[in-house]
Formats: sequence, structure tokens, C-alpha cells
Amino acid sequence: MAFFFFFFFYCRGFMGQWDAYICLCGPQHAAGGSLFQIGRLSTVELEEEVTADEVKSSEMSEIPHTEKLLSLKYESLDYDNIENQLFLEEERRMSYMGFRCLEISRWVVCGLIGFLTGLIACFIDIAVEKLAGLKYEVIRRNIENFTETGGLSISLILWCGFNAAVVMLGSILVACFEPIAGGSGIPQIKCYLNGVKIPRVVRLKTLVVKVFGVICSVVGGLAVGKEGPMIHSGAVVAAGVSQGRSTSLKRDFKMFEYFRRDTEKRDFVSAGLLQVSRKSTFRFTGGVLFSLEEGASFWNQMLTWRIFFASMISTFTLNFFLSVYHKKPGQLSNPGLINFGRFESEVGPVFMTTVGGVPSLFNFLNYWLTIFRIRYVHRPCLQVMEAMLVAAVTATVSFTMIYFSNDCQPLAPENNEEYPLQLFCADGEYNAMATAFFNTPERSVRSLFHNQPGSYNPLTLGLFTLTYFFLACWTYGLAVSAGVFIPSLLIGAAWGDCAAYCWHLSPPPARLLWADPGKYALIGAAAQLGGIVRMTLSLTVIMVEATGNVTYGLPIMLVLMTAKIVGDYFIEGLYDIHIKLQSVPFLHWEAPATSHWLTAREVMSSPVTCLSRIEKVGTIVDTLSNTSTNHNGFPVVMQVGGNDEPAKLCGLILRSQLIVLLKHKRKLQLKDFRDAYPRFPPIQSIHVSQDERECMMDLSEFMNPTPYTDTSLPRVFKLFRALGLRHLVIVDEENRVIGLVTRKDLARYHLGKHGLEELQLAQT
Repeated sequence: MAFFFFFFFYCRGFMGQWDAYICLCGPQHAAGGSLFQIGRLSTVELEEEVTADEVKSSEMSEIPHTEKLLSLKYESLDYDNIENQLFLEEERRMSYMGFRCLEISRWVVCGLIGFLTGLIACFIDIAVEKLAGLKYEVIRRNIENFTETGGLSISLILWCGFNAAVVMLGSILVACFEPIAGGSGIPQIKCYLNGVKIPRVVRLKTLVVKVFGVICSVVGGLAVGKEGPMIHSGAVVAAGVSQGRSTSLKRDFKMFEYFRRDTEKRDFVSAGLLQVSRKSTFRFTGGVLFSLEEGASFWNQMLTWRIFFASMISTFTLNFFLSVYHKKPGQLSNPGLINFGRFESEVGPVFMTTVGGVPSLFNFLNYWLTIFRIRYVHRPCLQVMEAMLVAAVTATVSFTMIYFSNDCQPLAPENNEEYPLQLFCADGEYNAMATAFFNTPERSVRSLFHNQPGSYNPLTLGLFTLTYFFLACWTYGLAVSAGVFIPSLLIGAAWGDCAAYCWHLSPPPARLLWADPGKYALIGAAAQLGGIVRMTLSLTVIMVEATGNVTYGLPIMLVLMTAKIVGDYFIEGLYDIHIKLQSVPFLHWEAPATSHWLTAREVMSSPVTCLSRIEKVGTIVDTLSNTSTNHNGFPVVMQVGGNDEPAKLCGLILRSQLIVLLKHKRKLQLKDFRDAYPRFPPIQSIHVSQDERECMMDLSEFMNPTPYTDTSLPRVFKLFRALGLRHLVIVDEENRVIGLVTRKDLARYHLGKHGLEELQLAQT
């Protein structure tokens, strides 16, 4: 009963949001400008429009949300090396052989990352194959029995109940135990590699929930894929292995201690983003380019080779253990999705580039659905119930489409159907609609690419495309571990196949003899996925690797470029949308185009809390304990003139360094700071006696003596983006501190419809 009440209120809340959207587009707002202004509601405006009576009458509590806010809860990572005296002394003492050993250690770590991610991918593949196979076999036998005797409603209840129960388990893991494990994880990893500290994104608990959550999502019949969660899993493995210890398990293996800093950890996490090309023919290059295009904000040539090596090890590990599992140890398994070696090279499908921007509708609908979830479906119990609702509706829609479909195809040996459903078809035939719905999304994609021309009726493909499009859009963003790669490929392959069949059914003068359904499925899949996530270079290589035919590179490149250009005209890519809706201070590749007239002096935060080069311990404790500021970086200054003269800049020291100094209360080595990384204790947990407060602390040895100074905003932007800065100290002509710039000071400026706009800052 509670489930149906939730469904009623869910629909009512969404219609309420849509009514508000229509009102904003009404004549009373015509003078305000364009559709872009819809998302410009501030918290104050929402609170002013909602009266007390409306609050009392509302069944669901609302969290006001607008994309014009920038959250203050996110901190930055220290991707700029702190070149203090301790660091420089260690580097000087290290011999040439020591540096060579460090480089070998980096390759060893990348090999371990590839091996472990391959094992995890193998475990997920086998678990999904066994559990999904068991589910579909039981439901298939049940449907076949009740087809003859009547009572197919029992089969529908069984299907809905199984899906809802499995999805409920996966959603509980995410909503109640580790919310950061929801979704694909790619937006969060992009933010991490961009320099934003996303809490718990690379924890061991996140990995466990991610792995079991994605198994439940796929087995539960949701319109999801497992590639995105695999990428996130690889990033978590990379972050853990590279540190040589587990802070969650409180085990330190005394390995790779040199890599215990944000800069090194970032590079290894980049190496973990390699699971996307797992099912390609060559596999290696696509994963490297995906890590470069979608993930990494900082890159170098040696990192490219190490990621390639990790990708190769991961692919070999996955194929080896899958071949052992399938009892083919003499032959590596090739679970490639596409095999077009039998087709000739033709460029006819290029015309489909004209519709490459259609997936923008997917992003637009998911954008408003995500806002609805942020506002209304924010409690764990509601998130679990929504996931169960989507699972039940997906099963119901699938069953209904199969039940009313009369597309019967002969069951030929070359069709190789996994779970053929006869239903009301004649003996020796199967229901073609069931091939698309009564399967995991990955097997459905494989069926569209490999089955012979004529295996589907155009009406079947059209109905499936329309239905699955909305189901996938509704599913992405649930409190479950789920990816969007395979659903996007499936939708695109379906409407590509449908387009090819429509050409075959056209009159002879307009019929195109080269309209091969397999080629159109390939082009449609590339257009759909590229239009949703806006991948170009890496997706081109991945699709070419999957086909094993380089002659398809040109039409695929044209499709992806068109999809990106047309899609960017309407709305951003799906990952960028979700990053913006989470109010993350994400820095893009370039500063806003009209920001050259601004300088760092105009966007800086002031006044600045500074510390003296030789500072009293009590002053440091009071500064760190001040909850009203909660700064993480402090300029170190030195008084050279009278007390009335501003102090001059000596360097910069971090909160984490000061906490370690206060905790140990002795002369420290660089190893002490690495042992405390990355979970530094809060200042409240450190006891300092009254006598200790009167002691003096020399910060010269620990501060970074070369911070960056004033320049134009675009150059500041490049410094933060390319060098991974966290703080930029602003000084005047005489080297006197006048302000401090952080990423939030830069991220709040962006180019809008009316020129350069400034975001509001919020505590949420």
C-alpha cells in the first residue's frame, strides 16, 4: 500500500514541477528573456513564492535547488607539489638509482591496478551472467507454462517481484550505506581528477557497494549498463593500491610511501579509468583515450604509457579468467559487441549524422528529472521506493510490449538467441520483441549488431526505441549503481536498425541498396552515445576497435562531431549536467570568453588570515579552531618594517601541515606527513596545554616558499587548471599580501546568455 501511495505522490510532485516550469515560460516572464533563465531560481525566490498554506498542504517536503549556486562544502586537492625544505632535501639526497626505482614502482603499481580491475570486471561479468541467466530461465519457463494454461498475469507478477526485490537490495546498499556509489561514478571521478575533493569517492566501502550494486541493477532488469561503475571501481582500486595501505581496514603494508600525496594519487586514479574499452577487439587504445578525454585534467607522456600498460594487463586478466570460466583455456575469450569484418567499406550511413543531436532530448529530460529528485526524492526510503517503482514499471512495460507484439521470426541456428520466447508464435518461431526486452541490455545490443537482416520488424524496433529511451532516461540518476554506456548504444542501435529497414521498405526509386542494418546500427549507436556524453576522439577509437575495421572511422568521426556540435547548441553533456547540479566548483578547460577584463585582484578573497614565519602555538591553534573562516591555506609573512607596515610574503602553509605539526610536537620528517595522509585529524582532537600555547613554532622548514602571485584571470585560470593549484596569494608591487584566490573564486564566474555571470555561494 505504501508503494502505491509513493507512486501517487511521485507523479503528483513531478506534475507540480512541470506546472511551475510552464508558468515560468508564460507571458508574465516573456520580458525576462530566454529558456536559459528557467534554471536561475535562487533559494530566496523559491522561499518567497511558497506561502505558509502551500507548505502545510504539500505532501512531499521540498529542498529548493538551483544551478546558480556553488557549494562551499567541497574542498580542493593539493595537486601542486609543496616544495618546502623537507621535500627539496629529500629530492637532493635521492640518487639516480633511487629515481629509477621510483619509476619502476610506478609501473608495478599500474600493473597491479590493471590486474585487480580485470579481476573485478571478471567477477561482475560472471555474476551478472549467472544470476540474470537464472532469472530469465525461470521466468521463461513460467511464461511458457501459463501461455498454454492461461494466467500470464502470474508471470508478470513474478517478473515484477523479482526485479523489484533485487533492485531494492542494490538501492538499499547505495541509499543507506554509501550514497556516493550511486550512478555511474564518472562525474565524481571527473571532479576528483579536476582537483575537487569529493568525500568518500575512492573508499573501499564505495568499491564494495559499487560492485554489488551494479550487479543488482543489471540483474534487476533496469535500463542500465555496468561500464560506468567499472570505471569508478578501477579508480577506487588505483587510489587504494597506489598508497600501499588501507585506511578503512587500518592496515599499512609499508609500501609505496613516496606516492602518498595528491599529485601521485591523481596519476594512478587516471590509470584506473580503463574499463570502458573492455569489450573491444584491441581494447587498449580506447581506454587510454577515454581517460585522457573524459577524466584526466593533467597529463604527461609517461602517464600515457603507464595507462596503456595498465589497460593491457586488465584486458589480459579479464580474458584469461573468462576463458578459464568458460573452459576454453587455450583460447582467450572475445566478448566483442560488434563484428563487421564481413561487411564492405561503404560511407552511405554518413547521412545519419544529420540527426546526431537527437540525444539532446535525453539530456534535457534527465536534467529536469534530476532537479525533481534533488527537491523531493532526497530521503533514503523514498530513493529505495523510487528504484523499486522503476524496476516494476520496466518489467511491466517489457511484458506488455512482448505480449502485444506479433513480430514472429523463425528460430534459425545463426540467430543464437539466449532466451527465446515463443509465446503466441507458431512452433519453430520466437517473439522478436522478447529478444530486445527479455535480455540484459548488453546481450540486446549484441543481438542488434549480429543478427541477420530481417530479424526485426520496423514497428518492433520503433516501439522498442521509443519505450527504452524513456525508461533509460528515467533510470539514470536513481539511487543505484548504474551506467549509461550500454543503454545509449542499445537505443542508438535500435533506431539505426529501424532507419535501415525503413529504407528497404521505401519505393524502389528511393531505396538505397547499401542500407545494411548492421552499419546503421553502428552509426546510430555512436550518434546516441556521443550525443549524450559528448565523447569524440575516444569513442571513435572504441567503436573502430569494436568493429575491427578501420574504414568505419570516417563515418563514425562525422557522426560524433555532428552529435557534439548539435548537442552543445541545445544543452550540455550528461556528465557536465550532473556536475553542475551538484554545485561542484569544477574548472573547465578554458575561462569564460568575456573574462579578460577581470584580474585576480578583483576576484580574490580578502582580508586574508596570515601567520608569521615564527608564530606562537596558541595563535596557530586559535586560527585553526576558528569555525567562522575554516581556511585551508595560510600565507606566511614576515614583518620587515615597523608594526604599521604590512608584512611581506614568505610562503604558504596548509592546514593539514599545521595539524600534523601540532599533533606530533617534535621535529618532523617528510615521512610523518605522508603517514598522516589523507585523513588528517580535526583540530578539536589535538590537545595543547597552556604552557605549550606560549611556545614558538618556526614554519620556515614546512611552508611552500614559492606561491604564485597576481596576474590576469585567464592566466590564473590556467594556473589552477594546468598546475592543480589550490591557493593563489595576491601581493602588491612590494610583495605585501593583499588577498588570496581559491577555485571557488574562479568557478563562480561563467559565461551566460547575458554575458559574464557570477554564481551565488551557498553552505549546502
